[in-house]
Formats: sequence, C-alpha cells, structure tokens
Amino acid sequence: MLKLYGFPVSNYFNMVKIALLEKGADFEYVHCMASQEDDYLSKSPMGKVPCIETDQGFLSETSVIFDYIEDTCDGPAFYPADPFKRAKVKELIKELELYVELPARTCYPEAFFGGEVSDEVKDKALTAIKKGLACIKRNGSFSPYIAGADITYADFFLMYSLNLVGAVGKRVFKTDLLEDFPEAKKLMSALGERESAKTVAQDQKSAA
Repeated sequence: MLKLYGFPVSNYFNMVKIALLEKGADFEYVHCMASQEDDYLSKSPMGKVPCIETDQGFLSETSVIFDYIEDTCDGPAFYPADPFKRAKVKELIKELELYVELPARTCYPEAFFGGEVSDEVKDKALTAIKKGLACIKRNGSFSPYIAGADITYADFFLMYSLNLVGAVGKRVFKTDLLEDFPEAKKLMSALGERESAKTVAQDQKSAA
C-alpha cells in the first residue's frame, strides 16, 4: 500500500493528500516531521515533507508525486490528456511554487512562528508575491478552475499555496494580498466545499 509521510499542517503534504483523496486511492498516513536525521534522509533526500513510499521505493517533491499518482492510481484524471494542456497545468504549478509560495515562505517565521523578519526580506517578498500573483492572474483561466473547465493538480497546489499567502498578507503586511484577485478567492471557496478539502481541513484542525 502507498504510504504518505508528513504532517497535516504542511501545505505541501496537504496538496498530495487531497490529490490521493480525490483519486479515491488506498494509502496509509505516516506522521513525521521534516528532518535531517539519516533515517528520514534515506526516504526524502532533502529531509522535506511530503514523501511517499511505493513498492519500488520512496519519492519526494510534490510535483513529482503528482505525476506518480496520476500514472499509478485509478480515479479521475487531474492532468489533461492533451500534451500542451498538460504542460500548461505543470507550468501553473511551477509558477505558483516559484513565484508565489516560495517568496511568501520567507515571511513564515514572522507570520506563523513568533519570529521576526527584516524589513529588507519583507519588502523583497512583497514585491515578488505581487509579481507572482499577477503572473497567475495572466496565465490562469479560472473558468471555473485555474486551467479551465476541469479540476487539475494545479488547483490543489493553488488552494494550499494561496491560503498561506493570504495569511502572510494579513499577519505580516496587514493587507489582503488577494483583494484584487476575486477569481482566485472564488475558486478557493469552491474547492473548500469539496469533501476531500473538508477532510483535510478537519485533520489540520485536529493537529493544530
């Protein structure tokens, strides 16, 4: 049986978890934190979560795990069959990761962990986040899903990236970074009504 390693507060863990739930996949949850201990590094070479254990070994990196899930699990397809449309979904995932989530992550110590972040880091992050959101606004379809009429892995990535970006905006910058992005807000609200998302949210709440 497929095993999913991580913890419910991790947004990347939840991206993979909701994908597995949406697929109706049979999997086992293994609670663990990110670690630089040798045992965990043998599973996830950078020591990050999530990773998955398959019959053939371990895989890490969320987008790679998405690909494996799509290739090996039954259930609805979350990548388009058309090569170009599939590539566009992966392009959106990469843009969300590099240009939105990662800049916001530099402010996580102050937003979530009681730390402080320098004004220089915050200014750089805010500029990058706004630029990244503008990229997603230009490249996304939002009709109603980010890549078009069908839900894809990019929607799962968006949901668990932009919720934290919104929190960073309110807690660190005292502003709504998604105020001018109603399409994203509407999509996130709709995704939150799915049974899979409700399960993830309940598990997050229980773990908090």
